[in-house]
Amino acid sequence: MTKPTSLPSAAWRLVDQLYQWPSVLLTLTAIFWGGNALASRLAVGHISPYLLVFLRWVLVLAVLWPLYGRQVRAHWPQARPQLGKITVMALLGFTGFNALFYVAGYHTSAINIGILQGAIPVAVLLGAYVMYGTRTTPLQIAGVLITSIGVVVVATRGMPLSILEIGLNQGDLTMLLACVLYAFYTVALRDRPSMPGTAFFTLLALIAAITSVPLLVVEAMTTGLALPTWQGWLVTLYVAIFPSCLAQLFYVRGVDLIGPGRAGVFVNLVPVFAAILAVGLLNEPFKAFHGIALVLVIGGIWLAQRTQGR
Repeated sequence: MTKPTSLPSAAWRLVDQLYQWPSVLLTLTAIFWGGNALASRLAVGHISPYLLVFLRWVLVLAVLWPLYGRQVRAHWPQARPQLGKITVMALLGFTGFNALFYVAGYHTSAINIGILQGAIPVAVLLGAYVMYGTRTTPLQIAGVLITSIGVVVVATRGMPLSILEIGLNQGDLTMLLACVLYAFYTVALRDRPSMPGTAFFTLLALIAAITSVPLLVVEAMTTGLALPTWQGWLVTLYVAIFPSCLAQLFYVRGVDLIGPGRAGVFVNLVPVFAAILAVGLLNEPFKAFHGIALVLVIGGIWLAQRTQGR
């Protein structure tokens, strides 16, 4: 890393040391992503969901482009041939996922949103098999089944047999759809252009900001825009700074240090932190089925990743 002239030597040494500790970086990433579940609930009534998505990526871009815009321009020849695919990736993983994520906050709890994110690694395994024929092991199959049961337990409020009836929570179903979109984005990362992760993320943020404009127009013409209150601005700043900029950059650095297989294990902590934060900060009730679901989701993901290498 190049030392920024604006940072004092002591501050730079602290940043440099932090960037050598993958466990710290990846744990912070999981905390920030867990906090995003709370943000989806705190945003309700204080900023409309599509406006939040738009402002989120505009703010992210305002921070990242001055830092990495030159990298994007330098690697444009590598990115341009895959621009259509990159646009779909940004539309699914950044615009679509976050739009559904914040809409889900209107209809379900932060605890449920956090736990249901545990479906993403499993959906990634399934997507990799469908798109690339990636072979799965018996442990991975067992992990998929166990985690799926955990997701069903949350979605049915501890009554799995009720899935046979038409009556699932709208917010839970919306969150599950969001997880599917993000899984497609994650699987597509396998063939991303040959360019630095920071530059690629900055390009995705640019496309996400642009593709969120149509959603903003639809929202304005239908339900109307709910301009942010002071709490809405605080939520917007949080999701732009922490789950977006810092978490994504920390995750890229963590993958660089220990590889995607080991780094991916830390995603298992997102439902745990989401549940802890929701109970501690939002006073949401933690029921027995939440605990059962957490054990199933985390245990299933752990099994599914047991055979993954660096």
